[in-house]
Amino acid sequence: MDRTRSPRTLILASQSPRRAALVRLLGIRDIQIQPADLVEAFDPERIASENVRLLALHKARHVAEQSDKPCVILGADTTVVLDGTVLNKPVDAEDAVRMLQMLSGQTHTVYTGVALVDAHTKREESFTESTDVTFRPLSDQEIRSYVASGSPMDKAGAYGIQEDFGAVFVRHIDGDYYNVVGLPLCRLYVALKQFAPDLFVAEHFV
Repeated sequence: MDRTRSPRTLILASQSPRRAALVRLLGIRDIQIQPADLVEAFDPERIASENVRLLALHKARHVAEQSDKPCVILGADTTVVLDGTVLNKPVDAEDAVRMLQMLSGQTHTVYTGVALVDAHTKREESFTESTDVTFRPLSDQEIRSYVASGSPMDKAGAYGIQEDFGAVFVRHIDGDYYNVVGLPLCRLYVALKQFAPDLFVAEHFV
């Protein structure tokens, strides 16, 4: 790593507080938050894993186009898929109830697309990580009480697994826990070390 080069900034193109908290665990020198202001839409002709990868890339490119300084943009997008049905963020409380009733007692897959874009060179890298999550059977009272809290409304699949009552719905996970939270930390860390090692604080970079 070239120690003489000025350190760059990592810009997270997301308004998710959960993703921001995860990124701060990586040992990056300088992190800024700049949500991508664009319409997120799934292409029905593509599978969910490809949709989240392309949406993450679209977000990162959008923010990179607005940057006038050396930086790396991190874009991400997450969705939940149950038996081929895509469950994004609920549109209202009844939609959240419907989603949780579908997930009750079932195993679904959480897909997170991740994209890195160098704002200066336009170099790009993107990938998708998946985690299987199994819910225990949920009562209607549990579901409606959780939805009434408002917590599910900004989450794909209408639940959160961290710092949230939704955690007690989860019986088992197969894969990266942090992928369900919003970013596959292990894979992201390895990718960032290769893509932009100068982002890291020296003592964290091993």
